[in-house]
Amino acid sequence: MSEISTKPYMLRAIYEWCTDSGYTPYLAVKVDASTTVPMEYVKKGEIVLNISFGATSGLKMDNDAIRFHARFGGVSREIYVPVNNVMAIYANENGQGMAFEPQLGGEAGAGQSSPVVDEPAAPVLASVPSIAPAPAPVSTAKPDTETSPDDDNEPPRKGGRPTLTRIK
Repeated sequence: MSEISTKPYMLRAIYEWCTDSGYTPYLAVKVDASTTVPMEYVKKGEIVLNISFGATSGLKMDNDAIRFHARFGGVSREIYVPVNNVMAIYANENGQGMAFEPQLGGEAGAGQSSPVVDEPAAPVLASVPSIAPAPAPVSTAKPDTETSPDDDNEPPRKGGRPTLTRIK
């Protein structure tokens, strides 16, 4: 008997946490032939989708796939995302959520007859890791005021709070 993946349960849990907290849940998806998304919005083989109640119609998150209808440019489109293609689910407002290693079908172990089953990567439980460098902090100080000792124009240090950059 094969073991059931925890990934779809984690996706549903983070989605519920986002909606209960008043946040907007977003999905980062690796696009391949098994996904049905508007290709004109795909950048570098990935797409970020707003899956909030107000942005979707008929949202169904089961153990194999996430299905819903959403408007893109005013046109309703059917969206189908296999759970294995989900890279992250997070709250748009603060970046908190969970990142996953996408497990695209047919890539891992193709052509191998080994009975060993690869274990899926463990999900990240903290904030979603940064995909791009964090934007520079916005200063609210007036130009003619004295600068603080932290304003030495050094690049941000590693180990700070990670952020997620949306890809539209």
